[in-house]
Amino acid sequence: MIGYYISRNYKSLFNAAGKAKTDCELILNTMGFKNLGFKQSSIPNSAIGTIKNFFGISVALLRLPFNSTLCTQYPLNKFRGYVLFVAKLKRCKIITIVHDVRFLKGRTGSASKELQKITPSQAIIVHNQAMKDWFLAQGVLIPIVVLGIFDYILDKGLPEQNTKNKTKPYEVVYAGGFAEGKNSYIYDLDSLAQRQFVMKLYGVGFDYDKLSVPKEESIVRYEGAFPSNEVAYHIKGSFGLVWDGISTKECSGQYGQYLKFNNPHKTSLYILCGLPVIVWDQAAISTFIIENNLGITISNLADLSMILEELSDNDYQKMKSNVDRVKKDIISGGYLNNAVNEALQHL
Repeated sequence: MIGYYISRNYKSLFNAAGKAKTDCELILNTMGFKNLGFKQSSIPNSAIGTIKNFFGISVALLRLPFNSTLCTQYPLNKFRGYVLFVAKLKRCKIITIVHDVRFLKGRTGSASKELQKITPSQAIIVHNQAMKDWFLAQGVLIPIVVLGIFDYILDKGLPEQNTKNKTKPYEVVYAGGFAEGKNSYIYDLDSLAQRQFVMKLYGVGFDYDKLSVPKEESIVRYEGAFPSNEVAYHIKGSFGLVWDGISTKECSGQYGQYLKFNNPHKTSLYILCGLPVIVWDQAAISTFIIENNLGITISNLADLSMILEELSDNDYQKMKSNVDRVKKDIISGGYLNNAVNEALQHL
C-alpha cells in the first residue's frame, strides 16, 4: 500500500519542533510514503514561508488520490482544517502524528476545540502512555498508538565524541533555547548547597548576567548555539538533563508541568550523543528512561550532587551500554517506523 504525506516549509534550523517534523518526513519517505507537496524547505521569512506552504499544500491536495492514506502532523498552523476537509471529501484515511497538545501546554483553554482538530483521523500517534491516557480520559475512541521516544536523524552518522569513559565530577548537559519561564532555573543552579558537577549549556538566548554569582565562580558553562542537525556533534558531557520550568525544586510553571505529558526532543538528542539522561521523576519520559535503564530520575536538583557522587562506575557504564543500544534505533527512525506500521494495522 502506498501512503502519502505533505512536506512544507520549516522556519528555523535551530528549532527542535521543526527538527522533529522534518525527521518524520524523512522517515515516512524511507518507509515508502510519497510527498505530494513541494520539496521540504527552511525559509526563515514567515510571510514567504506561509505563502509557499499554502500553494504547496494546495497542489498536494489536488494530487491526493481518492481512498488513499494520508499521514499528517499536528500542529499544522493555519492549514490543518483545509487538509482535513479535502481529505474527507476524497474519502482518505488519515494518520496523525501528534507533536504538541496546546491545551496541555497551557496555550489554549479548550481541550474540546483542540481535539476537534486532531481526532478527525483513523489513528493518532502520541508521545507516551501518559499522553494516551489523557486522550482516553477525554473520551477519544479512535486507535491511539504510543511512539515511545522521538527519532533523531543525522546525515553524518552517530556522534563519537562521548565514547570514552567519564570521570567525576560529571559534566551535565542541557540543550535548548533559553527563555523566561522555560528554563530560568538554570540561573539558580549556583545557589544549590552542593555543586559537585559542571553544567554545560547549548542553545540560543543564554545570558551570563542573570547568574547569581560571577561568571568565573559559576558551575555553568555556555558552549554556544548550533543548528539542530549539527548540535549533536558539538555536545560533550557525561549526562543530559531533562528539566524545565522556573524552579530547581521541581519542574514547575507551564513548561515544567508539560513534562508530565510530552517527550522532550532533547531526550533523543542526548541519547544520540551517547549520554545517559537525568530526568524529573514525574516526567512522562521518565518511564521510558527507567524501563530501559538509560539514566536516573530525580525529584529535586538539590539532590543531584549526592546522587552523582554515589553513582558507581559500573552502574554508569551499564547506562552507557543501554544508551548505545537505543541510539541506533533513534538515528534509524525505528520508533516512528514501528508506530506508523501499528497505526496502519488499525485502518
